[in-house]
Amino acid sequence: MLTLSLVVAFAVRLLLVLLFLPFSALDKVLNFRGAVGQARERVSSTGLARALILAGLFVEVVMSAGILTGIADRAAAFVLAGYCGVTALLWKQFWRPGDFWAGSDSKGRGLFWDFLKNFALAGGFLLITFGTGADTVRLFLADPLASSQPYRTTPVSEPARAIP
Repeated sequence: MLTLSLVVAFAVRLLLVLLFLPFSALDKVLNFRGAVGQARERVSSTGLARALILAGLFVEVVMSAGILTGIADRAAAFVLAGYCGVTALLWKQFWRPGDFWAGSDSKGRGLFWDFLKNFALAGGFLLITFGTGADTVRLFLADPLASSQPYRTTPVSEPARAIP
């Protein structure tokens, strides 16, 4: 049962980052010029476009690795949640084509679903960041680089809490 638990813990994290590592990161490496061209749609400077792509590549590789290994995984998930939100706002602007209500073949409608998927993925990353408990935001803020210890095989004892 322990092996199954470890496999599931890893598989869940792999499914969350699979879009970024290896696929999006590899696409940026193999199609760097095209990625810079896409970034130029939002920024006028080629240098800034290159910097954005390199920053995105760094985020996708390093933060995905953090989530997979459990090393500073909460901070890594927080960064990837923000990355998903920013990329949705910059590149999934469903309101720009002006054809959202034109029917099922509208460009705006396709972008809308991609926009929502980015924010849904951000929600998954925020579950790693904060967990599901009401007190987890405080715990994250107290030690943002702490690991969620996803592969721990022994029970974690909760520290005693003072009752006010």
